[in-house]
Amino acid sequence: MSDPVISAVPVRDCGEPLVDLRSFGVFRVDARLADAVGHYALLRSSVAERLLAAQELLEPGLTFLVVEGYRPPELQERYFQESVDELRAHHPDWPQSALRREAGRYISPPEVAPHVSGAAVDLTLCTLSGGELPMGTEVNATPLGPDGPCYTASREISGEARRNRRTMGGALAAAGLVNYPTEWWHWSYGDRYWAFLTGAGRALYGPARPD
Repeated sequence: MSDPVISAVPVRDCGEPLVDLRSFGVFRVDARLADAVGHYALLRSSVAERLLAAQELLEPGLTFLVVEGYRPPELQERYFQESVDELRAHHPDWPQSALRREAGRYISPPEVAPHVSGAAVDLTLCTLSGGELPMGTEVNATPLGPDGPCYTASREISGEARRNRRTMGGALAAAGLVNYPTEWWHWSYGDRYWAFLTGAGRALYGPARPD
């Protein structure tokens, strides 16, 4: 996400509002990362509409379990700085530029982060009763190695988990979202990474603030 090619993608914010997924009445929204004012349940309106379209493509008996959508810039900055600090503890001789570059492989700097723009959603699959399907790792596990289990196409997971990832990914991709390949749970629409992958030329969303 912090690659200069991605950060160089221009942004022309279309001005879409953030909407609360809980107001749709059809999404399961998990509380594990809930904040007091409900930021975690917000997405840009077109992202939410595409998520709804993707959910309708799932086979009967399955639904998405949304873990996190919008993330305020100050929270993204905290997560990113914690990653930099952890790397510094393990590599005290690394310059700041190297620490930020390495941290950016796993968590976006606030200025380019899809969650900060309301364009990204972290999610998994579950049954209608709320039981999560095996996906190989927990949502937000730490990516390790070039083909570790967090990577969407990893072979270090069970056949059942691969099938579940294909089921989820097929529906989300058909609705126009794109996946960040080091994190099977991270999907987005309208951000810089989406624009780069799709050749859109510009991102639709910049950093957002709820009304």
